[in-house]
Amino acid sequence: MFWIGLVYYFNVVQAPALAEAAADKGGPGGAGITKYAAPRAFFWFRWAALITWLAGAWLLGARFVPAFTLGIGTGDLSTTIIGIGAWLGTIMLFNVWGLIWPNEKKILGIKPATNEEKAKARKVAHYAGRVNFVLSIPMLLCMGAASHGLPF
Repeated sequence: MFWIGLVYYFNVVQAPALAEAAADKGGPGGAGITKYAAPRAFFWFRWAALITWLAGAWLLGARFVPAFTLGIGTGDLSTTIIGIGAWLGTIMLFNVWGLIWPNEKKILGIKPATNEEKAKARKVAHYAGRVNFVLSIPMLLCMGAASHGLPF
């Protein structure tokens, strides 16, 4: 849940705060956030994503392969539902490590980049982050439905 909390933090709190800070011509700007808060938050974000995925895989145990094959041939709807949730979580994990973090390193100045590269990185990180935000809702519903009965 730590990971999902950070997904919401980045999309609901930090992104709007940075936009507001950038628009405030007389204020301090977003330097404090990008220099101090964001690198630490992204550290926890990416490692929480990996630990959450690994913990989920471990909790699936013997259901890991049936879940990732969406329960085909098992006739078990809960395995299909947990499998959909697992795939959504996997997509989100790949977004974190493959799209968001590499681009955030450019945005935050951890990795050198030109202004054009930073502009492109902002767009990619923004869209990948929004995808994770949107996917988190059905992912959580699938995880809850599979473990607590199917409400639909």
